Amino acid sequence: MKERWKVAAVVGATASGKTSLAVELARRLNGEVISADSMQIYRGLSVATAKPTPEEMKGIPHHLIDFVPLDEEFSVARFCELGHRAIEDISGRNRLPIVCGGTGLYVDSLLNNIIFADIPSDNALRERLNAEFDGCGGETLLKRLREIDPETAEKLSPADKKRIVRGLEVYELSGTTLSEFSRRSRAFPDRYRSCVIGIGYRDRQKLYDRINLRVDLMLKEGLLDEVRNFYSENAGKTVIQAIGCKELLPYLRGEQTLTEAVEKLKMETRRFAKRQLTWFRRNDKIIWIYADEFDSPDELSACAESEIRANLDL
Repeated sequence: MKERWKVAAVVGATASGKTSLAVELARRLNGEVISADSMQIYRGLSVATAKPTPEEMKGIPHHLIDFVPLDEEFSVARFCELGHRAIEDISGRNRLPIVCGGTGLYVDSLLNNIIFADIPSDNALRERLNAEFDGCGGETLLKRLREIDPETAEKLSPADKKRIVRGLEVYELSGTTLSEFSRRSRAFPDRYRSCVIGIGYRDRQKLYDRINLRVDLMLKEGLLDEVRNFYSENAGKTVIQAIGCKELLPYLRGEQTLTEAVEKLKMETRRFAKRQLTWFRRNDKIIWIYADEFDSPDELSACAESEIRANLDL
């Protein structure tokens, strides 16, 4: 039997320090980074989606960042297809693939060898459900989804329009829930030998302070101008719903002060971080390392490196 390829991963909430840790691990372990972020895949909006700069990449190759046109539909199945190719390419060159990102669905689907069935879709039905979402609100449609597919609904917030609509669409077309399709897709052996490092904080307020600081830095780096220019050309596209974008639109439309919009952005980013952590906490395979227990980033990196070497026999 062919030996499974070894893959490391770094996961956690936004602003937790995933990118810098993944880059340092890549330097220490002869690796390359595969991004697992559902917003960083799109071209543009570099500040709003916190794409790593060339300086932050430190010469480490990064895959699956800034490559999808804004008008192109993109799915987790497509991400896995490209992710598997990247892992094969990196491993074939005797380097270590390091998956890094906060989109739990992407990470889990890639590493757990989820096989995506040919789930039905219907554009007309989806448009009707989208219109219902816009008219009735996310809470109403999430409640409807909860009645037919509580397992899927439990993972979603009322703002998650795309996945709520998709869950209802799949059930109306097939009579089978999205969670049942998901269960069927997991009935395959693992494709890789993986070690997943999660970055956490014992003191949650320290993470929130990092989030608030990141927002302030993003504003200094030109976030407001980026969103203003971007929105004028791309209103209505999926990526405009990215955190960092939609919270500033009321200010740009003259409906809020900048202070109000920035506070809203910080609050929504903190809420997003909580949802990310809730997702990752369900995965008992993750090895958690708490950043606020270390005196320096170098100590944190050394601990993560040790865990990966031990678990992957590097």
